[in-house]
Amino acid sequence: QVQLVESGGGLVQAGGSLRLSCAASGSIFSINGMGWYRQAPGKQRESVARITSGGRTNYADSVKGRFTISRDNAKNTVYLQMNSLKPEDTAVYYCNAAISGGSTWSLFWGQGTQVTVSS
Repeated sequence: QVQLVESGGGLVQAGGSLRLSCAASGSIFSINGMGWYRQAPGKQRESVARITSGGRTNYADSVKGRFTISRDNAKNTVYLQMNSLKPEDTAVYYCNAAISGGSTWSLFWGQGTQVTVSS
């Protein structure tokens, strides 16, 4: 059984910062790509940032230069540092990870954490 648990969401004023964390636990042999997605009310879930096991990163154009994704492989944890937040960043943020228990790979999702940016 594998779980992804997010933390770090909350309410912040425009221009402020938040740091999200997502820790994977359970029967983990290896973790490949990890990422952050978000879903605003009435909108589809969209990719925000992704990071490979080797540390290569990819960002949505809307967050480039403001958000930074990183990971600590020893802790099975991925982070999202969000700076210069805007009201349009308001959404539920989800992490995901491609995890192997030894023989097969599966994609796991966290439960989501709310980020609200006030103007």
